Amino acid sequence: MRRVTKFLVVHCSATPPSSDIGADEIRQWHIKPPNNWTDIGYHAVIRRNGQIEFGRHFDAFGAHVLGQNTQSVGICLVGGISATDKKPEFNFTPAQLAALRHLLHVLEYAYPGAEVLGHRDLSPDLNGDGIVQKREWVKDCPSFDVREWWSQNRSI
Repeated sequence: MRRVTKFLVVHCSATPPSSDIGADEIRQWHIKPPNNWTDIGYHAVIRRNGQIEFGRHFDAFGAHVLGQNTQSVGICLVGGISATDKKPEFNFTPAQLAALRHLLHVLEYAYPGAEVLGHRDLSPDLNGDGIVQKREWVKDCPSFDVREWWSQNRSI
């Protein structure tokens, strides 16, 4: 059980917008090789239609950010890459973003003081300047700036 929750981390499934998958499919990816995890890594998955599906219990350790799983909750938005070149793309539906906003409000209430950010924001600060820059990102996940989005959408 997690004693401290410092981060609410938004991820993407790195699938094209035509992939209508959910927690069950992602769970299968996570429990099979090469991962071989005991369960889905995320606490919640938000499908293309905005439906929130639950994964790991919210108080359990996740498996979604190396080195941060003991102090974070992981939320995965389905989508995040383009259908043509498979590059990062902000292609989430209005229903997904509304569901994300609602879920983040609930989680902020449950975990006061937790910072809302994207997976890429927890990449190592390689040059030690206190800012994780794009060239330092381990991956582009979730294909948008979560901190900026949350600052603009938190009070809507």
